[in-house]
Amino acid sequence: MDQQSLELPVLGRSTLAALSIRDVVLIERLALNLRPGLGVLTGETGAGKSILLDALGLALGARADSGLVRRGADQATVTAEFDLSGDHPALDILREQGLEAEERLVVRRTVSADGRSRAWVNDQAVGVALLKRLGEELVEVHGQFDTHGLLNPQTHRGVLDAYAGLDSRAARVAAAHRAWRQVEDARANAAAEIARARAEEEYLRHAVAELDALAPKPGEEEDLAETRAVLMHREKVVEAMNQAFAELAGERGAERLLAAATRTLSRIADKAAGRLDPVIAALDRAAAEAAEASSALQAASADVDMDPGALEKLEERLFALRAAARKHAVEVDALAALRDDFARRLLLIEDQGDLLTRLAREAETARADYVKAAESLSAERRKAAGRLDKAVAAELPPLKLDKARFRTLVEALDEADWGPGGIDRVAFQVATNPGAPPGPINKIASGGELARFMLALKVVLAQTGTVGTLVFDEVDTGIGGAVAAAVGERLAKLGQTLQVLVVTHSPQVAARGATHLKVQKAVKGEHVTTGVAVLDGDERREEIARMLSGATVTAEARAAAESLIAGRG
Repeated sequence: MDQQSLELPVLGRSTLAALSIRDVVLIERLALNLRPGLGVLTGETGAGKSILLDALGLALGARADSGLVRRGADQATVTAEFDLSGDHPALDILREQGLEAEERLVVRRTVSADGRSRAWVNDQAVGVALLKRLGEELVEVHGQFDTHGLLNPQTHRGVLDAYAGLDSRAARVAAAHRAWRQVEDARANAAAEIARARAEEEYLRHAVAELDALAPKPGEEEDLAETRAVLMHREKVVEAMNQAFAELAGERGAERLLAAATRTLSRIADKAAGRLDPVIAALDRAAAEAAEASSALQAASADVDMDPGALEKLEERLFALRAAARKHAVEVDALAALRDDFARRLLLIEDQGDLLTRLAREAETARADYVKAAESLSAERRKAAGRLDKAVAAELPPLKLDKARFRTLVEALDEADWGPGGIDRVAFQVATNPGAPPGPINKIASGGELARFMLALKVVLAQTGTVGTLVFDEVDTGIGGAVAAAVGERLAKLGQTLQVLVVTHSPQVAARGATHLKVQKAVKGEHVTTGVAVLDGDERREEIARMLSGATVTAEARAAAESLIAGRG
């Protein structure tokens, strides 16, 4: 099997570069290096083509099933590697999740024999939901996942906008809706706050009056508590302070002793040849410090030696503050701010008319801006819907869907359903029989018919979106000849812009492939395994001839296969 990797062209999207499968159903070990363009998977019925799609789906977040684990193995493992453009949305998802965001993205999924599943992105463990989210940006599978990609009605509005080049208009509508909602939220919040304030207006007025009378100040509790501690030991403190003052300023106190020492030395300083000058200076400094300490002690004594009733008054104040704090369930230091908040809410009641009137005017203006932008976008969508319908209609007859009708429904939403996407609901609908009313594309069409609708849509929408890999499962069911050739032609056309993988039984489709993968079974001892071979040259011609003639390959079948490969069939 060819394991050579090719340099990928810049598609501005993503490309599935490699797929590694181990111990999935009949596959023991398989490694595929995939190319851009159209890749076809062929093989006899039952060879295991669906296993490859199941494995890819597992890597993209599909539901895990222990039945996928090969008999005798402990777990199944699938690894898919993608090359991304530098602005691919998957990179934004990775950054949002705090994961390494590089242009080579590696996703890995394991399922154990007991059904437990684990997932990794760039070797970092993640939840399966993230795999699924990434998968929706990387691969679309048509014919297997009925709610994926274009079959999901929630994607249709964005697809139409991208087809018509309306993304910038849609962004302006989203911004206008956001601005409108912000004003409406502010209006609702103000009305609710006013209603709450009005309901408790009497309480607020009483609380403000009570707190105004109390006049709490930040930091007051700590000051009062400290002073209270001093006053509670007032007698001992005063006695110690008086004794200390006597030691400093009494008849034999430090001040007098220092002064006497200074005078004694000063009288003989001139006879000491300057040796006493530092001592006298030190005594002067000590005398000044002692005088300052004496003054401070007197001031402190005056503070403490106050009215004996001061402690009672201080405790009354402290206990009143703490009682108010308990009542309002806040800290004492928060009482002043609480009073201001109560006053603000009262002011809100008084100013409610002006505030609500102003917000109502702003909401009306914001709504008008949104409606204007949304109506303009809606008009462009309706024009684009007609162009899209004509383009898809032109693709249907060659795909044997000439009796079918495709319609892009753009209908107005009720105002309650308006949103950032605008005032429209967009839905792709089809009618497969003449006279039948159109219905949702994912409910009306079925089987290969549905896949061909998707093919027609994808051909028209090839330049939109960021998904770079499309997988079509059995797109050629129930068709042959010219219709199969038309399907192959359109798949090859898609392959010029996107990476397309198609499971096919049609030689006309297989002949169009840039890469041809043959899925085949092999017997190894008592076990049957599934493998994949990359076909080139004669091997490819032989496989297409087999598809044309069956088990016995004839010379005519080989000649027809050559003709198909050369584009003459």
